[in-house]
Amino acid sequence: MKFWLILFFAILSVRCFSQEKTVAGIVFDKDNKTRLAKIIVKNLNSKEAVYNNLNGVFQIDAQPGDTLIFSKQDYINDTVKVASHIPIAVYMSKSSIQLKEVTIRDTALTPEKKLAATKREYSKAYGSLANHDLLSTPSYGGAGLSIDALWNSISREGRNAAHLRETIDRDYKQDVIDYRFNKTLVSNITGLKDKKLVDFMQKYRPGYFFVLNATDYEFITSIKNNLRRYLRNPKAYTLAPLPTIKE
Repeated sequence: MKFWLILFFAILSVRCFSQEKTVAGIVFDKDNKTRLAKIIVKNLNSKEAVYNNLNGVFQIDAQPGDTLIFSKQDYINDTVKVASHIPIAVYMSKSSIQLKEVTIRDTALTPEKKLAATKREYSKAYGSLANHDLLSTPSYGGAGLSIDALWNSISREGRNAAHLRETIDRDYKQDVIDYRFNKTLVSNITGLKDKKLVDFMQKYRPGYFFVLNATDYEFITSIKNNLRRYLRNPKAYTLAPLPTIKE
């Protein structure tokens, strides 16, 4: 065991002995030995539950003889019998079935493949009409203006190409959302069907950056939380009806 880890446990030991009723320790991934955060530590005897911190360190009230349960999404629960107030190291193993492996997608063509195909179809907008840096470096040294880039930025053809690229980029971001936030997955999580499913997905459509960065656990939790809001008030976020236009 590394010196810093021994020192760290020594510090925890001092804290635990000073508080007597507290047990502390660190949670690791059993395979790669990295620290695990967002672990739920529950004392089955006292029913108290706490989260460990971002460094994998936990601290919970416990006495010798108490049973601690460690749980985390995508990991097998681990059980530890408290023998003393000496800090402990817990190693958790990943579960055999990972959520990402069973996530259902609506389309076989990924957003990245669709974007690549679109770029090939409109290759001119990304080729000769693409706006490169306006500043160029002449062969004689120093910085100058790129005539081609300047022309493309002010010409109608160049502006149209820029608008096309912006449209393709917006469509790509919506495809990313649709690929993950699809009817099959949302229906399986919420149990909604047909019109209610469409209504829910329109009202609680997630943003691009959330879809891009959220873990599967965070993504599913968000859908479940939004479902509770939807069931409490299905008419929330409903658009007002269009006014009747008299001829």
